Amino acid sequence: MSGEPEVHEEFEARLKAYEGRPAAATGVGRDPVNEPMIRHWCEAMGDTSPAYTGPEPIAPPTMLQAWTMAGLTRRPERTAAYDELLTLLDESGHHAVVATDCEQEYLRPLRPGDEITFDSVIESVSGRKATKLGAGYFVTTRTDIRAGGEPAGTHRFRILKYAPAQRPSKPAERRPRPVVNRDNAGFWEGVAHHALLIQRCTACATLRFPWLPGCTTCGSLDWDTVEASGEGTVYSYVVMHHPPFPAFEPPYAVGLIELAEGVRIVSNVVGVPYDKVRIGMPVRLEFRRYDDELVLPVFQGVTP
Repeated sequence: MSGEPEVHEEFEARLKAYEGRPAAATGVGRDPVNEPMIRHWCEAMGDTSPAYTGPEPIAPPTMLQAWTMAGLTRRPERTAAYDELLTLLDESGHHAVVATDCEQEYLRPLRPGDEITFDSVIESVSGRKATKLGAGYFVTTRTDIRAGGEPAGTHRFRILKYAPAQRPSKPAERRPRPVVNRDNAGFWEGVAHHALLIQRCTACATLRFPWLPGCTTCGSLDWDTVEASGEGTVYSYVVMHHPPFPAFEPPYAVGLIELAEGVRIVSNVVGVPYDKVRIGMPVRLEFRRYDDELVLPVFQGVTP
């Protein structure tokens, strides 16, 4: 398949040679089985079984792996053989990894105070498999867990080491189109001609933005327009990080701009790093074309 690593019988034979080799040797649980961890587990899982409380509690069987986990640090008992196997897959282009499933077998209950030891083996490496994520190899390790030296359970853990599938490139997303109606059509006509028009009531001379059918001061339905000078300041702002939207590249600053004429407009603050935008920053109007159809007013930050 184009764009994916080439498969060789010799390479797969090298992978198979790791089967049966240790993945972790003479591991020791970081803590004995203990009641606080049992309590936290039951609270997280919503498990109210009386077997896990009282004077002689046992640990939930599904906690089996919890007693062998190393936390955020690398497991000191992990073998060079397991590292070599993962490196071999990485260097062949199968550098991505995802956990796929696990299987557990419980041999005896674990009780507070039990000291946990374990050994892991590379049980199997599959042939190359095609998946939706990409082609790769399933690597299964088997961990045999002991409590006080007695067999307590077996944990099989399977990962897929794969080469990410090539995704067809998507056409560039367009910015959303503004909603144009009879009440604001004149504003967008002005923007198309690089003019930011503000409504003015012809009865009381009150300026208003955004555009409305009537004056909110005197109620008159008569109005004309004045062209904004383009000077303004950042009255307030927000930096958008998440969630991402098509055609937008976060992080970016969205400002409430107070124009020199006294009305306010929401638009992008451009030309300065998003983390340098400040309340009171002077800005200057400019018109930016985003595609063949869309022109928007934005505001260039003016730094001292």
